[in-house]
Amino acid sequence: MKHFVTRLAATSLLALAASMGTAQAKSDITVAVQLEPPHLDPTSAAAGAIDTVLYSNVFEGLTRFMADGSIVPGLAKSWEISDDGLTYTFSLQEGVTFHDGTTMDAEDVKFSLDRILAEDSANAQKALYAAIASVEVVDPLTVKLTLSEPNGNMLFNLAWGDAVIVAPESIENIKQMPIGTGAFKFVEWVQSDRIELTRNAEYWGTPAALEAATFKFISDPTAAFAAVMAEDVDYFYAFPAPENLPQFEADPRFQVIVGSTEGETILSTNNKMPPFDNPLVRQAVAHAIDRQAIIDGAMFGYGTPIGTHFAPHNPAYKDLTGQSNYDPEKSKALLAEAGLADGFETTLYLPPPSYARRGGEIIAAQLAEVGITATITNVEWAQWLESVFRGKDFGLTIVSHTEPMDIGIYANPDYYFQYDNPDFQALITKLNSTTDPEMRTQMMGDAQQMIADDYVNGYLFQLAQLSVAKAELQGLWANAPTQATDLTGVSWSE
Repeated sequence: MKHFVTRLAATSLLALAASMGTAQAKSDITVAVQLEPPHLDPTSAAAGAIDTVLYSNVFEGLTRFMADGSIVPGLAKSWEISDDGLTYTFSLQEGVTFHDGTTMDAEDVKFSLDRILAEDSANAQKALYAAIASVEVVDPLTVKLTLSEPNGNMLFNLAWGDAVIVAPESIENIKQMPIGTGAFKFVEWVQSDRIELTRNAEYWGTPAALEAATFKFISDPTAAFAAVMAEDVDYFYAFPAPENLPQFEADPRFQVIVGSTEGETILSTNNKMPPFDNPLVRQAVAHAIDRQAIIDGAMFGYGTPIGTHFAPHNPAYKDLTGQSNYDPEKSKALLAEAGLADGFETTLYLPPPSYARRGGEIIAAQLAEVGITATITNVEWAQWLESVFRGKDFGLTIVSHTEPMDIGIYANPDYYFQYDNPDFQALITKLNSTTDPEMRTQMMGDAQQMIADDYVNGYLFQLAQLSVAKAELQGLWANAPTQATDLTGVSWSE
């Protein structure tokens, strides 16, 4: 009997050791993000938080961004562009199915692009695709786009989350039940808590190494620090407390990932609301702002000052920071010239991200120094989208525009900051139809100069991409060429 018990105990120990070995070979991931999506349809909202969870993981487009910002084939395996730049013929990947088992073919591509261009479209970037005159199904695996004018950005634009391919069969419930073609399938959304994904066993491309992924929403910076330190999460995308990064860098359990984003962080200004409809007032605001103080105080030194709406890592970037340098005396003189020597009162709406909440306190104090009283209102993301972005009910707000190379938003007079300049609109129209690289670079420089000259917004800094992950994770994006947490190439080292 004793012998039996000993053998049983040994067997149990072996089983325990085996189970421990299995547990160590992790196959899932818990990702923390600060912002929860308002819904789960990237083709009908401006919220980058949707792409953060779903881009590439659940939804795919004809083309896609890689970690270095390059554009590569997605659901389109190849394409041909006519000599006049007006016809794009895409050959689709074979054997692609949506997560509900239905086939993805040229009809779905046509449906998705036609839906973007429809009169009642809710697509936040509809203007990017306005040059598409028609979408024709040549055969089940071939789609032809005919443009009304050449567009040098079309392959780039088709890589945005706003142009992912969706199916008519699942479109009715897409905001709560997203069905795409990606390497992960949607499982569950527990609002205010998490979104769960599972590996797509029927994926047409290279399967994901991870079997499952959970996205948890942690908005508070203190809670973010506690969750990472306790190892409750494996990866915190866009970590909201940069002051804690040195602590993680000194801890061998973690890796700190510092990269760049496409996020121009700006003090958005309502150009149609008095007194901001006066360029002198907007210029006064610009000279009242000490960018470096905001970068140091809100971001603990992480961030690159900008003087226009363009990413400094882009070869076409112009450094125009000197045109809106910190000069409070000049700011006061400009206010006096505008008939506001005694200053004025306005509103300052701050969404949840740390750059906004912390930066907003600093900016309000700087504005007060020149006589501008900015009353701060902290708003949740859904409220910001409703009242500021859609309702245009604000004086000032702070937001980081994380869409890639998006200076074209200034050509839309209905965009939330309501800048209406026909000369700028004509310039962007010409830029979109130009394919010559040197001419495009010149025009992009002209566009940057024009909005800097008009002091459309207060240009603060380019948002750094700051993330913390467990040391064993590999394949994470360092930079953010688009707002995404692409898990398709992520794995645990053995």
